[in-house]
Amino acid sequence: MNPEWAVLLLSGVSLIGIICIVIVIHMLRQQLIKPLTRLRTTPLLQNRSVDQDIRFGDLAGDISHLGDELKLLTEDMDIKVRTQTKHIASKSRSLEILYEIATSLSTAHNLDELLEQFLDTLMILVDAKAASVRLLTDDGMTRLVSSRGLNEETIKQEYLVDINRCMCGDIAIHGGFGIQQGVAACEKFNNCKMIDGDCSELIVVPLQYRDKILGVYNLFLERPSAELGNDARDLLNSIGKHLGLAVEKSRLDDNARRLAIMEERNMIGNELHDSLAQSLVSMRLQIKMLGELLHKGNNRPAQKEVQNLRSAVEEAHTSLRELLGNFRTRMDGRGLFPTIQDLLLRLKGETGISTFFQNEMENPEYQLSPVQEVQIFHIVQEALANARKHSNACTLRVLVSGDEDRCTILIEDDGLGFPDNIPSSRPGEQVGLSIMQQRAARLPGIIDIESEAGEGTRICLLFSPNGNNDIASLKQYHQELNQ
Repeated sequence: MNPEWAVLLLSGVSLIGIICIVIVIHMLRQQLIKPLTRLRTTPLLQNRSVDQDIRFGDLAGDISHLGDELKLLTEDMDIKVRTQTKHIASKSRSLEILYEIATSLSTAHNLDELLEQFLDTLMILVDAKAASVRLLTDDGMTRLVSSRGLNEETIKQEYLVDINRCMCGDIAIHGGFGIQQGVAACEKFNNCKMIDGDCSELIVVPLQYRDKILGVYNLFLERPSAELGNDARDLLNSIGKHLGLAVEKSRLDDNARRLAIMEERNMIGNELHDSLAQSLVSMRLQIKMLGELLHKGNNRPAQKEVQNLRSAVEEAHTSLRELLGNFRTRMDGRGLFPTIQDLLLRLKGETGISTFFQNEMENPEYQLSPVQEVQIFHIVQEALANARKHSNACTLRVLVSGDEDRCTILIEDDGLGFPDNIPSSRPGEQVGLSIMQQRAARLPGIIDIESEAGEGTRICLLFSPNGNNDIASLKQYHQELNQ
């Protein structure tokens, strides 16, 4: 449940409960206690002798005793209502603090910004004079990664600290919750004042992600932590778990970005190898042959080699421009399918090929993940580039079909095709084919190419949008479709 809604719901329920209790107390006073009080103080009960009516006197005593008990019950109820009201107010405040912390953590774009927003928000909420975050390192140290309110000399001295030195390291290893009276012990290690002003308590709380402790965060309080309420320890531990989750997520995101960059660099290297590298090797051989012909004085064959070399340079230049175009093209906020439509319209405008796009997904609004969209986009882009260069087609169609379990993208043209169901090995004609297969495997998915001379080409991309199918099951499914 959204923390803000939880606070509102809890506050509403508390208010209704308090109103009901007040109404009950008021009714007891009006309907029972006040009449009994009047009855006990009437002249009839005061002037009538016990000898005249012993039973009536006993009844009056019982009624008086009942009135006293009801009065005590009412006072006890008032105390319990006030106690419960304070408890609910404390819980509401805790939820508000957790909501503020979660909001600050969710709006950050990187780890540094995340920690800065966290410390700024936390210091305001608990009225701390200073705060810091320390993370465990692989070599048995705690590293100061962010701080607020610490003196500059302290930040230098506390950048790396051995885990065996103080309470911070002990809690970073074994967990728990630490409270230290003042910071005199810490200042002895650093031989400098940690913060400006007085510090009543130093709080040390672990940062936890599941069963793993990532580090600790510290609060330097001017007033005792007991003033934060009875639930302060639970609240601060919950904040530590929120921050631990955010730190771990930030780490995973950074690792994912690094892996994506490395993979894209490998893709670029492979594409350059499959296109420009082959063209350059061919030109080197042609230059060598040209030099030999010129050395022998064979001008006519030399002129022919010059013409071949000029054609090879033009082809390499064209391949380079296409590669640069592929690297620069990005999807916009509309998503994958509108971007594919734009590619088809551009292809039609540049070549005159009639292009068609059909989306026959069972749920046309189904959203793929950003990683899947990028991989599919580059596959379709490369297929269209090859069709433009080599197919000499009049019509080209892109068809999307399937469901959330399996999806198929067909790119079909009525062009020249290629013989023996194998593309030509001349430089440029296999540009990106192996890259397309690698991108498909990441979805996970498979690429199948069918073509015959004069019959056009059909490229089929079959993948699993939700990742529930592996490559082997997709291949089996593809074979069943073709039977």
